[in-house]
Amino acid sequence: MTRSDGHDQDHAERVHMYALQALPSGEMSAMEAHIAGCAQCRREMESLRPVVEAFAAWPTDVLRPPAPLWGRVAQQVFGEAGGDAALPAPSGWKEPEWEEAAPGISVKLLAADTTRDRVTMLVRLGPGVAYPPHTHAGTEELHLLEGELWIEDRKLYPGDYNRGEPGTSDQRVWSETGCTCVLITSPSDVIK
Repeated sequence: MTRSDGHDQDHAERVHMYALQALPSGEMSAMEAHIAGCAQCRREMESLRPVVEAFAAWPTDVLRPPAPLWGRVAQQVFGEAGGDAALPAPSGWKEPEWEEAAPGISVKLLAADTTRDRVTMLVRLGPGVAYPPHTHAGTEELHLLEGELWIEDRKLYPGDYNRGEPGTSDQRVWSETGCTCVLITSPSDVIK
């Protein structure tokens, strides 16, 4: 983006973060409104779309390289700069394990926010498996990563997004092929 258009570097970075859905939730709707009214930002979003979609198809081992690789990269970078690599101490974070929530349904809890009554998790449905009917206690956001998923009469494909508003219900959620999705929802949903 050029600087003569009224957009500074910070703005360009926020547009890129929006494309990656990495902006803080409080800034998402303001950026969405800005992009809707700014032709230049819409063009920027269109140019970023293939890159973002390509990231969704990458295997996780490429997106999260092993620790020894980070060490070698840090040594190289600091060596070229004439210094010693100062690697951060291990964070202590451990990759969560997949847990079987029900036959054919596995979940991996990524984050829980008890204050806001929200959880973020990966969910896998096996081929032919249905998720039980449920009523949303809060906003439900689903990003399909792989496979196909039916929600009522709508068929989702990798990269698709579905939003369920509080108080609405999903009676039929199932996958013919099996699927994996990112699910951000309330743990207080009412399962029927």
